[in-house]
Amino acid sequence: MHTTTTFPSDIEACHRLLREQGLSLVEKDNVIAECRTVIAAKDALVAQQNQQLVEQKDKLAEMQLRLNNALQAAFRKRIERYTADPSQLKIDFGNSPEVADAAEGIADAVLEAVEGYNRRKQRPVKARNEQLPAHLPRIEVLLPVPEDQKACPEHGEREVIGYDWQETLKIVPPKLVVIRTGIPKCACKGHEACGVVEAPRPVGLVEGNRYDTSVAAQIVAHKYSYHLPIYRQQDIFASCGWTPARSTLLNILRAAAECIAVFVTHLREVVRAGPIIGTDDTTVTLLTPDDLPPLDPHDPKSARTREVIAAAHAEARKSITARMWAYRGITVPINVFDFTVSRHRDGPEIFLDGFTGKLMADCYSGYDAVQTASDGRIIRAACVAHARRKVFNARANHPTHAAVLLSMFQQLYDIEDRAKTCSAAERQDLRQAEGRPIWDRMRDYINGDAVQDVLPKDTFGQALTYLKNQFDPLLVYLDDGLMPIDNNETEQLMKQVAIGRKNWLFIGDVEPGYRAADLLTLVSSAVRNDLDVFVYVKDVLDQLLAGETDYHTLRPDVWKESHPEAVRVYRQEERAARADAKATRRAGRRRARK
Repeated sequence: MHTTTTFPSDIEACHRLLREQGLSLVEKDNVIAECRTVIAAKDALVAQQNQQLVEQKDKLAEMQLRLNNALQAAFRKRIERYTADPSQLKIDFGNSPEVADAAEGIADAVLEAVEGYNRRKQRPVKARNEQLPAHLPRIEVLLPVPEDQKACPEHGEREVIGYDWQETLKIVPPKLVVIRTGIPKCACKGHEACGVVEAPRPVGLVEGNRYDTSVAAQIVAHKYSYHLPIYRQQDIFASCGWTPARSTLLNILRAAAECIAVFVTHLREVVRAGPIIGTDDTTVTLLTPDDLPPLDPHDPKSARTREVIAAAHAEARKSITARMWAYRGITVPINVFDFTVSRHRDGPEIFLDGFTGKLMADCYSGYDAVQTASDGRIIRAACVAHARRKVFNARANHPTHAAVLLSMFQQLYDIEDRAKTCSAAERQDLRQAEGRPIWDRMRDYINGDAVQDVLPKDTFGQALTYLKNQFDPLLVYLDDGLMPIDNNETEQLMKQVAIGRKNWLFIGDVEPGYRAADLLTLVSSAVRNDLDVFVYVKDVLDQLLAGETDYHTLRPDVWKESHPEAVRVYRQEERAARADAKATRRAGRRRARK
C-alpha cells in the first residue's frame, strides 16, 4: 500500500507547513538527544556492572584458590615429592661421539651408585630383639602347682623339677622420696661462749634446698620436650603422691632458668662465633602486662619492649603477637632461641651483633636491613626449598613451566644427595661444576620468552617473581661447601615452639618469655644431639650449682662424649635408615631419568 503525500498549492500554506515540520524536527532532535543520553547512561552502567563481574570473578577465583590451598594443607600429604614423567623435558644434544661417551659415563656412574645402594639395602635385616633389657631389675614370682597336678594317680605326689620363665614388663608409677640431710652442728662442751658451728648447707635451686634438681629437670623436660603445660604436670605429680601448687612448679622452673642463664649466654656466643647461622621465627601470644617495664640500660631490647607494650595499652589490646626466634649453628650442633615482643628487625640485629658470616634466612625484609647495617660482615643466603615450594604449589596453573623448573630443582637436590659424603671442599667443587650450570639455565628460563605468558598476579607469576628477586641469595651456598642448600632443618625447629604453644597457649609476661627461650635453648640442643633431656638437664643444673665454670664441657655435643649411656641410639639408627632410603630412591630416579 502506497501513501500519497499532498502538498499545498499556495505559498502561504507551504510556509505554514514548513514551519510546522520545522517544529516537529526540533522536537524529534530533542527526543533523539534524550534517548542518546539514556543509552549512554545505560552503556556506562552495563560497563560498570561488567567490570564488577570481572572483579567478582577474579575475587571468587582467588578465594577458591585459598580454599584449595587450605584444604590441601589440612588433608594432603605433607611431603612435596615430585616425580616427573621420564619422557618429558628431554633435550636432544645430538649423537656426536662426545655426547655418547658422556651419556655412557653418566649411565655407568648412576648404575654403580644404584647397585651400591641396592647391595646395602639387600643386606640381611637385623633381627628385632624382643627380649626385655637385661639391666632392668627382675622380681621372680613362683606360681603354685595346681591342685589337680600335685599328685599322680599311679605314683603319688609329684616333685617340682624346674621352671619355664616368662618375662612380663610392668610399669611402676614414679615414686617420690624425701631426702633428709643431717647438717652437723658442733659446740665446745662446757664452753658455751664458743658458740655453735654448723657445716655448710648444700646449695639448692630454691631457698632451703627444698626441691632437688631432679624435680626441676622433670618440669623442664615435660614442658619443653614433651610439651606438657604446668597444670597437667600438677596432675602427674599428684598421681605420685605430691600435689604442688602451680605457682610452686613455676617458681622451680624460674629457678632453673636463672641457674642456666650464664651457660645459655655461652651457647649464644658459640653459635655466633660460627661461620654460618640458620634462622627462622614463629609467633607466640604474650598477655599484655599491666605495667610498662622499666628501661634497662643493660638490655638493648627494653626500649622496643616498652614501646610495643605502650602501644598495646593505648589500643586496649589484651594480648600482643610476640616472636620466638631460632638460631641454628650449622658447624656446631647447638640451637639457640630468642624472645622478642615484635618482629622488628632489632631482634635479629641485636642477636647477630658481632657475627661475621653467612645467614640462611627467608625473604623477610628485616634480614636485608641487618645485612646492610653489618657493612659486609653478614651475607644473607636464601633457602632453595622456599623457592621450590612456591613453584610446586603453583604447578596446577602452568604445569609445563612448573615441570621444567621442578626438574631443575630435582637435579640440584640430586647433586646435594651425592655430596653428603664429600668433604666441604669436594662439595663446593661439585656444586660449582654441576650445580652452577643448572642455575644458569634456570636464570635464562625465568627471564626468557617462554614464561612471558604468565601474568605477574598469577600464583605461578608470584613464584617467578620470588625466584627473580631472590636469585642471587639463592646462589650463595654454591661458594661454601659447609653451607646447606636450604633452611629446612632450622624451620623444623619451629615445631618445638608450635606444639608447645598449642598446649600452654600463651606467655604471661616478658620475663617468662626470656626464660622460655633459654630453657628451649637447653632442651632443643639436647634433642638435636639425641640426648635424654632429663638426664642432661639435671647434670647441667648439678654442675652449675656446684660452681662449674668450664661451660665447654657442658655443651651437649661435648657432654655426650663422656655420657654415652644418655644417648638415644635408636634415634640415630632411625635417622640413618631414613637417609639411606632417600638416597636409594633418588639414585633410582636418576637412573630412570637418564
